[in-house]
Amino acid sequence: MTVSLSGVHVAVDDIDSALAFYRDTLGMTVRNEVAQGGFHWITLVNESQPEINIVLSEAHAGRSQEDGDALAALLAKGALGMLQLRTDNLDATFEKVAAAAGAEVLQEPVSQPWGVRDAAFRDPAGNMVRIEQA
Repeated sequence: MTVSLSGVHVAVDDIDSALAFYRDTLGMTVRNEVAQGGFHWITLVNESQPEINIVLSEAHAGRSQEDGDALAALLAKGALGMLQLRTDNLDATFEKVAAAAGAEVLQEPVSQPWGVRDAAFRDPAGNMVRIEQA
């Protein structure tokens, strides 16, 4: 039996801003865009790992009003889990992300004591994104 990662959901407050960040800044490709019940979500992939989907969805999509409100509140605080990505050129990726609209630099590239060199940002919705050198 094999179990592997197929996707990660990222809650956002503005799909268009998030799409610009993940597609235009990080270079991901839109695989699917689905509208349902007044909401929509977008699935993106990276060409080096096309089997792993990153799904951007609004906090209230597919949830009760109460749960959506709670998720939106956590998102606004930046209190949701982080997304950890990998690149083959951290410095070039850092420069591109740092210049992108809506991205907030949390940490410039640094070698960590656990053996990786990484940087950290908040995406336009406030999610922490760590990017490490492959």
